[in-house]
Amino acid sequence: MAEKKSLGKEFTKGLIKENPVLRLVLGTCPTLAVTTSVTNAIGMGVAATIVLVCSNIAISALRKIIPSKVRIPAYIVVIAAFVTVVQMLVKAFVPALDTALGAFLPLIVVNCIILGRAEAFASKNPVLYSAVDGLGMGVGFTAALCLMGTVREILGAGTFLAGIQDLLVLFGDNVLGGWNGFDFTSGLDKIGLSSITFFILPAGGFFVYGILMAVANKLAAGRGKPKAELTGCAHCPMAHSCTIALEGKDGCDGSAKEAAV
Repeated sequence: MAEKKSLGKEFTKGLIKENPVLRLVLGTCPTLAVTTSVTNAIGMGVAATIVLVCSNIAISALRKIIPSKVRIPAYIVVIAAFVTVVQMLVKAFVPALDTALGAFLPLIVVNCIILGRAEAFASKNPVLYSAVDGLGMGVGFTAALCLMGTVREILGAGTFLAGIQDLLVLFGDNVLGGWNGFDFTSGLDKIGLSSITFFILPAGGFFVYGILMAVANKLAAGRGKPKAELTGCAHCPMAHSCTIALEGKDGCDGSAKEAAV
């Protein structure tokens, strides 16, 4: 039976201590791709959170009947099922978001945050704790996306929450009085300034991500915590089942042995 845990700690660890983007350095591909606007960041974060919570619950409930040798394929099937449901709902009710996220919405299936939580937590803990773990990680992921999106959208496009009505369409056609975000471009023009396109380009994404990682590491160091960095195969979500990692083959450092169950 799993060791008694605190639900509060299981939720809050994903926000700061084990933030999947800024501390565990996971899910970097969608983080860099969709954070050109806060609206896209919120949409991706909510979609990933729903999949995280639902897949964690399902995998935790089935953990005792899924054979160990096929657990990774089984997890992927479960995750893919929930991603398909979420994608169909987004296409039906928020088509603008589906268009904006493009291929990155179905690619939630291979998001290492989701598979990592399934393997590292949901497969070893009760349903309630797994659900809270998924929610905390999802909220932390969404917060990191929104933070990056805020910086990149304001500096790169001169807007904030542009297109928010596309997300609020579920609640009606005139939510918030039709307000569709802030637009600072006219104000910048008046003082002879303009937005910096660099920040909404891929290079700008890497730049902002690097700055945020540096800030996160500085704050962690101030609290006596280790900085976020990849130090070996043990950080990979597949470390528990990868023969190459566990045996240290082909140059792999074998650090996953310590993480193996």
